[in-house]
Amino acid sequence: MHDEQTPAGLSKRGATFDDLAAFLQQPDPGGYPVQAVRECVCRSCGGRSFEVAVMEEESAARRTCLTCRESEFIADSEEYWDDDTEVDYYCACPCGGEEFAGAVGYSLRENGDVRWVFVGLRCLACGGLGIYEDWKISYGPSAFLLDRA
Repeated sequence: MHDEQTPAGLSKRGATFDDLAAFLQQPDPGGYPVQAVRECVCRSCGGRSFEVAVMEEESAARRTCLTCRESEFIADSEEYWDDDTEVDYYCACPCGGEEFAGAVGYSLRENGDVRWVFVGLRCLACGGLGIYEDWKISYGPSAFLLDRA
């Protein structure tokens, strides 16, 4: 069993990538707007179901494809991931599900660089939608992160 964290206030449900994208683009009072959303798709096999590990202190997330077991980092997580440190938590839905479809929401600066990254997940067991991790991008250029969902 993994250490797990669930997002607070998970009450929205969805069945598709479009539902998750719409959820990520809902305005958050006082937060940054999400102008771009990219679906998480395994580069090895095209799979769309994952388990997701987070290193909260480092603001880093890694997804592992449930079809082929290949792991990929989300956004700039590879630069901050510490293989010598234990994962802080594996994402889990309040229903107990640990298998997700994923998407990354990006808040962009006026010049197109990424300002903030939001890791959104849809539970494959119950359809619950949540933002499980987010972090600021404080460097540029950073538009290349749009290709690292």
